Amino acid sequence: MARYGMAFDYKLCINCKACEVACKEENGILLGADKHRLWIDVKEPEGDFWDLDRLQATFTQMQCQECEEAPCLKACKNEAIYQDSNGIIRLHDEKCDLSVDCIKACPYDARYVDVERKVTDKCIFCADTRLARGETTTACQITCPAKLRYFGDLDDPESEISRVLQSRSYFTLKPEANTKPKLFYLE
Repeated sequence: MARYGMAFDYKLCINCKACEVACKEENGILLGADKHRLWIDVKEPEGDFWDLDRLQATFTQMQCQECEEAPCLKACKNEAIYQDSNGIIRLHDEKCDLSVDCIKACPYDARYVDVERKVTDKCIFCADTRLARGETTTACQITCPAKLRYFGDLDDPESEISRVLQSRSYFTLKPEANTKPKLFYLE
């Protein structure tokens, strides 16, 4: 199977929210639900009018980092959270007891309580929708007008994401957490 990951050319983001709307529509989440599956973190500009380098707002794509060493999985006492054959951290809904230990354990603030389904939830790279139908893109990736998202199999050297990661420098969020995230921010 594949080992899916995503890379962001985050400096191209214009905060149009197309990715967020597509994600929520694909996954049946109410529009406006803050920090549910995917959201854009906005860092307001600093400095004064004459400090042009510091006057630009920055937009960072935030979602589950799909950690290889997932703290949420380790924190779940009843084995509701698991890693599927594609390396995606998933949930057995029927085993979730809403203890929220997984939410507390996530250093990226990516998990939340889905009050309709009565489970903790997060981004799963459209595994139960688009990937299950045999599609090779996520809703957020296919919708982005800036085409700043790269998605694919990290183990396939010919995949788009592998080629991008080989040719560009990148970083991951909170490397000190030692979670080995599979989301990469391109520099």
